[in-house]
Order: sequence, then C-alpha cells, then structure tokens
Amino acid sequence: MAEQQTQPSRFGPVVLAGLGSAAVLAVASARDWFALGSDTKVGFGVPDDQLRTDMPLALALALVLLAAWGVVLVTGRRTRRLVLALAALAALGLLVCLVAAPFTLPDEIRSHLGGDGGGNRVGPTAAYVVSCVVAPLALAVVLLGWRFAPRWPEMSSRYDAPATSTTPDVPAEDLVDRELWKALDEGRDPTEQ
Repeated sequence: MAEQQTQPSRFGPVVLAGLGSAAVLAVASARDWFALGSDTKVGFGVPDDQLRTDMPLALALALVLLAAWGVVLVTGRRTRRLVLALAALAALGLLVCLVAAPFTLPDEIRSHLGGDGGGNRVGPTAAYVVSCVVAPLALAVVLLGWRFAPRWPEMSSRYDAPATSTTPDVPAEDLVDRELWKALDEGRDPTEQ
C-alpha cells in the first residue's frame, strides 16, 4: 500500500492528454476526410458537397471518447475503469474508421461524379492525416489512464448533494425573516396587524 502512495498518480498529465487528443479527434472527425483533387475537371451541375466526404461514425466515436474523459473527472475509482474501457473501445473504433476510410470514401466521391469516375484523383485531407496521427496516441493515453486510474484522487464529498432532512436546522430569526419575505411576495404588508 505504501508503494502505491509513493508512485505518482499521473492524474493531471494523463487527463489533459486524454481531453486534448479527444478534442482534436472530434474537430478533425467533423471535417471532410477525403476530397476530389483540385486539378480534376468536374462536369457542370455537380454540387460542391459531393466532391468531398467525411465519416460520421468517426465523429460519433470521437465525441464518446471526449465525453468519457469528462466522466472520468467526476466519477469514483470503481467507475473510472469501466468508463475508460468504454473509451478504449471508442478509440479502437476510430482506428477501424481510419483504416476503412481509404477503401470506402474515395469510391463514394467517384460515385457522385457518375460515368467513369475511376480516373478522378481523390485524396485524403489534412483532417484525415491529423486523425491518423492522433488516434493511436488517444488509445495509448486511454490505456495509461486505465492503468493509473485506481491511484487518482476522487472528488471531495463536499461536492455531493446534501442529504435531505425532515427538520430544518434554521434559527428562529431566519424563520421570522422568511415569513416577512413571503408576506411581501404575496403582496401583503407584514407591518400591518
């Protein structure tokens, strides 16, 4: 037990890295991942939004990852590991999206062009490249968090909701003041007898 207390908890750096990587992934996943090359000739009448595409599943998984880090900040030790396991699944899902994107998204753009879209150059955007770099780091940070979570501090009990009591612990003077204010709120003059 003393050995666990002497080792650093790494709470701050791990949580900041987790929140940061999840936020970057959320922003990058909200952008287009593949787009038609700028040097490609496009026929008349093709809407601009059909010349690029994104992966909505990646955005959903990035938001789950970001929310999981928010939950880790406010939960107790028992719940943290469960939430971090969910975050690891979301990060793995993001990696699967990144691997699948080059095989599915360019064909989606080419299908919008009609005819022989196979000759058109479709390439990844900067958002896709950023996601490819940050997603493995996000998974590594989640795994670090899962490892160190039992040693992280919990929120103080002073932030818990107060227990309800049947008898109010209010001094008599405060009760009189409350009755005076209540009378004023109801439009009565409390000084008239």
